[in-house]
Amino acid sequence: MSETVSAREVFGGGVAVVTGAGAGIGAGLARHAHRLGMSVVLADVDADAIAALRDELTAGGGTAVDVVCDVRDPDAVAELAERTYRDLGPARLLVNNAGVEQFGYLWDTPVANWNRVMDINVSGVFHGVRAFLPRMLDNPAPAWVWNLSSIGGVAAVPLQTPYIVSKHAVLALTECLRLEVQLAGHDDHVHVQAVLPGAVRSNIFEAAGGVDGDGADIEAAESQRRAMLDIKANAMDPLEAAEVVFEQAARGEFYLLTQPDYVGSAMAERAQVLTSRVPPQLRTKPRFDPARH
Repeated sequence: MSETVSAREVFGGGVAVVTGAGAGIGAGLARHAHRLGMSVVLADVDADAIAALRDELTAGGGTAVDVVCDVRDPDAVAELAERTYRDLGPARLLVNNAGVEQFGYLWDTPVANWNRVMDINVSGVFHGVRAFLPRMLDNPAPAWVWNLSSIGGVAAVPLQTPYIVSKHAVLALTECLRLEVQLAGHDDHVHVQAVLPGAVRSNIFEAAGGVDGDGADIEAAESQRRAMLDIKANAMDPLEAAEVVFEQAARGEFYLLTQPDYVGSAMAERAQVLTSRVPPQLRTKPRFDPARH
């Protein structure tokens, strides 16, 4: 696409489906999609949050609907797709954004917390792709799939291992999916893109899982939570982040970065680490300072 094409020209009109739309960058992406003239499907497990956002968006005109959906449940996500196509029409944009955090040493992490992170952050993306992408492939109209990775998808960070693993997985999933869409001959109209946010204001740290049980280092987990909350104080506004992402997507970029300079530097550092085969090293400051989804 031409670099002069605006997000409004590309995305104006049509239907956007955003999972995890109740807060953070998900809410920001939903708000900006609505500003661009899209009909927005707000999906989240927090019924009150998406109902309030629906009322906010529709107060000024346009269409927004809220759907309570747990992305861990493939049947629920399939129903989300069915309802979207039945009630609003073909999805032009699917944003697989729903995600959760986890703090603490990996060996202290409860099995249920590990499964929660993987089921939401990774399997939730897979379920979204399974439910929506075949319909997009069958429809010749342009369509976009955005999967939310993170600056954490190109970093190694202690005391957040499940989250970091999940975001590496989402990035790999998205890169492979782009190749598969190309291999299947649909890349002329279906565009797969990876979103790598840096620090964007949300409640992900407050809602993050921790550790418990005999011998678990609770203080280490909570210390990491406090460090991330300190970073949140200077994080990017979700709507501002959404504007940046939409403009990059409209230009046809694959890696969509909320803070291009900072997240880009983390990507370059990751490439250098892999090239030089230098072992991971502890930092005196968090990798995510000042950027984080």
